[in-house]
Amino acid sequence: MRGITRRTVLTGTAGALTSTAVPPATTAAADTATAASEGRQAAREPDTVVRTDLVTRVTPRHNWLVTAVAIQYSHRIDLRGGMIPPSTFQVKATVGGRTAARTVTRVYSNTAAEVDDRSVPGRPGDRLIVELDPNDPDARAAGTDPLPLDRAYSVRQVADVRTPGGEPVLRAGSFASRNADVITPVVDDFAAGSFTDSAGFELGFRLYRPEGFVRDPGARRPYPLVVTLHGGGEVADNNVTQVTANRIAVTFAKPERQHRNPAFVLSPQIPLPRPMDGPDGTDWTDAKVQAALIELIDTFVGEHSRSVDTDRLYVVGLSSGGRGIYSLLAKRPDVFAAALPTAGWGDAAAMERITHIPIWADHSVDDPVVPYREGRFGKPGTWTLMNALETAGAPVTRGEWANDLPKAQFEARSRELLRQARAARSHVLFTSYTAGTTPVSPHFAWAQTYENDVVIDWLFEQSR
Repeated sequence: MRGITRRTVLTGTAGALTSTAVPPATTAAADTATAASEGRQAAREPDTVVRTDLVTRVTPRHNWLVTAVAIQYSHRIDLRGGMIPPSTFQVKATVGGRTAARTVTRVYSNTAAEVDDRSVPGRPGDRLIVELDPNDPDARAAGTDPLPLDRAYSVRQVADVRTPGGEPVLRAGSFASRNADVITPVVDDFAAGSFTDSAGFELGFRLYRPEGFVRDPGARRPYPLVVTLHGGGEVADNNVTQVTANRIAVTFAKPERQHRNPAFVLSPQIPLPRPMDGPDGTDWTDAKVQAALIELIDTFVGEHSRSVDTDRLYVVGLSSGGRGIYSLLAKRPDVFAAALPTAGWGDAAAMERITHIPIWADHSVDDPVVPYREGRFGKPGTWTLMNALETAGAPVTRGEWANDLPKAQFEARSRELLRQARAARSHVLFTSYTAGTTPVSPHFAWAQTYENDVVIDWLFEQSR
């Protein structure tokens, strides 16, 4: 993966696959004949694959998946309007000593090593994109740690590719090529770093810098800062799964969101051995972890005083990250402009210290990991915390609907809840998800949260 300590090694077998660049047709008969002649000549001359890369994607519910293979050739590929059947290529993955076939769903030419999500994808270019079924059992790119994917995939062309007129474009071959790199859009734009606090405790982190800052770091232009707190499943030493296990970080760094709301995104990761000294046995409330987190945020803001808008610091988190939010807000009630805690739990008595902070919380009613009312380790869940906030003086606007609604319907319900909150002058919103409607696991309430533009737009509207 670019920027994630994976080696970039060209491993395509010599003479692996053959390709031919067919010049575009012209209106002149002589040019047409010349192009056809050149096409036939090129088809007789093997053209090796330049490189092969995996293209992965961070998904809302199914974590990090290998979704395509990008094959680069030494010449431009022009199919002249033709299509490549998925059966033209065979793809196999060898991970953990096991080799399994991947299902090819679409193949098309492109100018870059990236998936084209349009219904009619692709354009003439020097690459072929071989899309793979994300539902394959062997589609995963990580477990707790990233899987060893360097050179793990082999790709072989088993049928010729021709234009609709029958001209050869790419010849089938006997050899397979293997991937040299792993490309993960958006995630590859996060820089890796670490921070050691004044007590000597170290936190790894990933940092996304907005393009305007990268172009001119010295400019006096303040950007919001979004701090993401991962869940318990991402406690590790790899400094990557906190941004690949779900879209909590990616959603703020993806191009369309950065175009609307350019911001820094800071994503720390709790290390192993797992700290468990917190008052309720959790990680973000562990005294060492929380002290390092607070110092990391303060140091980052202090060293980027020209570039961080201190009135627009946001904290978002899921599961034990939600627990961390409630604790962090109570410890630093004058720092953050707003928060998105999902499937969290916390101290009801601490709610009186955060009644002024805009919060949009959500939780599945049937969550078995962090129960909706009871929470964990003797600390109550979101339902009880919202009641405590209201008792302390912060009106809470509540809504409940299915967590498997299509995006448009889901956002329409969120938009109506926000309208009600504004009418009631309420800055605390609470979405509950009806039992049996949260896909994969009732605990994964956050999948829709970070795909919900209404919620993310609301977050960026908040200022301290």
